Formats: sequence, structure tokens, C-alpha cells
Amino acid sequence: MPKDVVTEADRRRRRPTKQGVVLSEQLIVETALRMVREHGASGLSARRLGIALGADASTVYRYFRGMDDLALALGDELMRRALAEWRPEGDWRADLKCLGLRIHAVYLAHPQAAVLTASRVSGRANELAADEAILAALRGAGFDDAAAVRIYHVFIDQCLAFAALDAAALVLPAPALESDQRMWRATYAHLPESTYPNLSATASLLAERMNDSAYSAAISMILDSAESELAATRSIRGRTSGSSRSSAPTTGATPARDRPSGTRQAPATRHG
Repeated sequence: MPKDVVTEADRRRRRPTKQGVVLSEQLIVETALRMVREHGASGLSARRLGIALGADASTVYRYFRGMDDLALALGDELMRRALAEWRPEGDWRADLKCLGLRIHAVYLAHPQAAVLTASRVSGRANELAADEAILAALRGAGFDDAAAVRIYHVFIDQCLAFAALDAAALVLPAPALESDQRMWRATYAHLPESTYPNLSATASLLAERMNDSAYSAAISMILDSAESELAATRSIRGRTSGSSRSSAPTTGATPARDRPSGTRQAPATRHG
């Protein structure tokens, strides 16, 4: 006889672990996130996670299809935290900048998890909620669908790329990170003007900026470009609408019975 199908709910552990807690997907994700922060992605395994939870390693597979599925859940948890206190207020540019900065900040608070998950697509609830919010802001602002998708693509990829880049620096060994940060003053500041005239001229400015994330400036540049595009689109729409009104006949078309025999009504002109 075929085995009865075990529902997903029945696969969940309901009795307390050795540590006296009842397991849940959220608890596993939070524990895994802490382990990744403390030990890096290489330190996360079903065995170690089971020990941290006070449960058998196989318990993890009651909640996730595998460790890769758990990694996707970690990325979705980061997105949940970014969305937790974000609420759109009706200003599309301010709303998107706030959301982008929140996503970037949450990922940097968990740099090991950011490096592990920033390039992944989970299709989970919080990822979908973030994507929906971004597209809603853009379409609500007046961008057509093609423009909204293009700007969304650039916006989210830039956000996650900076999150991964800045997080990667944070997980470097301390001596390597310090060496990179000193380089701007130890090497770039002393380059010969004859060979590197532009680097030499801007050395002090580079030293002031290059150890900080450029994300805040980068997101502003994207939103500046999008805002200019929207203004141009509205201007074109306004001119087209005005042209349509000015070219419309001031009186109704002459009824056929009132037109001289042998004449034809001119076809209407379409605008837009």
C-alpha cells in the first residue's frame, strides 16, 4: 500500500528541545543568522545548527529542503528586518531612498549573511513584499511599466551590490581591512604628480571619501536621474495633451445631410 502523505505541518517538531524550546522556522533562521555572524558561512551546518538548537541535525530538514533553502530564508529574514519599520508616506523619491538605505544598513549589520545571500533570489514573502513596494512607488509616481521595471532593476541591484561590496570589506581579517584603509594615505597621497597628475591632485579628497560607503551618494544619483526622466516625460505628455486640445475642431462636424453633394468629411486626427 502507498504511504500516507505527511503534511508539512505534521513534519514540524512540537515537543520542546533539550533546551526547553519549541522549534519553529523563525527560531531556526534566527539561530542560523547568529551562527553565520559569529562563525561565517562556512561555520553553518545542519550538525552545528542542531547542537545550537538542542535538537538532532535532521530536525532542520523538517523545516527546510536543505541548507541552501535555509540560506535563502536568511536573505528573506534580512529583507523582513529592513521592511519592519518602513512605511511609504506618499513621496516616491523619499520612500525609495529610505527603503534602500534601510536594506543596506540591515545587510551591513549582518555582513557574513549579506555576502552569502545578496546575490540570491529567494521568491519568499519578504523579498516579494520589497519588490512590490518598489514597483508600487514607481508606477504610482507616473512611470510607465517599462520605465518602472528598468528603474526597479537598477535600484535593487545597486542596493544589493553595495550591500555585498561593503559587507565583504567588513568580513575581511582586521589586518587586511586596516591595510586597505591605510592605502589611501600611505600610497595614494604620495604618488608623483608627473606620473599620476589626477590622482595626485585629488589625493586628499580621495583619502577623505574612499574608506566610506558610496551608497548614499549612489542612490541619490539614481533617484536624481529617475526624477529628471519623470519630469521630462510629464513635460512631453503635457505638450502632447495641449496640442491635442488646440487641434480639436471648435465646432461639431457637419452632418452628412448638410454637406454639399460630392464632398467627404476629413478623417479625424489621432494624437498620443
